[in-house]
Amino acid sequence: MEKLTYLELPNCYKLSNDVIELIVTTDIGPRILRYGFLGEENILGEIPTAVITTELGDWKPWGGHRLWLAPEDNPRSYAPDNLPVEFEIINENKIRLVQPADLATGIEKEMTVAVDEHGSGVAISHFLRNETNASIEVSAWAITIMKDGGEAILPQEPYRSWNEYLLPARPLVLWHYTDLSDPRWTFSNQSIRLRSDSRIEAPQKIGIGNKQGWAAYQRGATLFVKNFDYEQGASYPDYGCNTEVYTAGSVIEVESLGPLRNINPGDSVTHTEHWRLLRGTKSETISPQLEALR
Repeated sequence: MEKLTYLELPNCYKLSNDVIELIVTTDIGPRILRYGFLGEENILGEIPTAVITTELGDWKPWGGHRLWLAPEDNPRSYAPDNLPVEFEIINENKIRLVQPADLATGIEKEMTVAVDEHGSGVAISHFLRNETNASIEVSAWAITIMKDGGEAILPQEPYRSWNEYLLPARPLVLWHYTDLSDPRWTFSNQSIRLRSDSRIEAPQKIGIGNKQGWAAYQRGATLFVKNFDYEQGASYPDYGCNTEVYTAGSVIEVESLGPLRNINPGDSVTHTEHWRLLRGTKSETISPQLEALR
């Protein structure tokens, strides 16, 4: 593990192995700022100068990977995370980042990041802890801003003929600003895809109930994959979404959500993602590639 400055943040730590490197910061967050093959481009987006003003103060996207609260609410979800976090270096490949509970939400956020000894694998555990005096219903929402110029990919459920199975496969959720005729969308019987386009500022978003347990992002010959659990029968935010994709201009996000939980004072919820990077993977063949990884 190496301490360094990244995005002009002086207290960052690089975790690496023989394949990939990942950078977290302790100056803000908890945030992951970089993830990529050794010496190659960051697959995560970097937008350090962007600012969104809320009644709680200025919230900065920064880019990379963050932990939010769902369902989305402004200002609650946008509570600024511009202050240093507490951290613990567990070993050379694992670090724990904790943002103390803020006055706006009373929720403590924690992210534990562990890089595999070999290969491209990373495990990110997200914790939301209730430090208030009342129960709170909330979902842990893991949001990853990707480097623009690529395409987010959501899996469709496996095809079944109408005379084989009559019930619906899963929810597909639209926002008021979702426009299915937007050229950034591509729909097939295998996937839903959303590409970024810096020339089009209008936002687009879709959410699904994703039983397949993965979402991906293709940029050139690099495929980023995140795996996560789907809990059958659990209640998820946004009419039943555990996976969402969003874009506006050059910003594009791949998001997963844990079940909605009623958290009593002092209790917490956990949501875990597993990341991988693949080389030279064609998007048309990602399903068997991903099944082999699970």
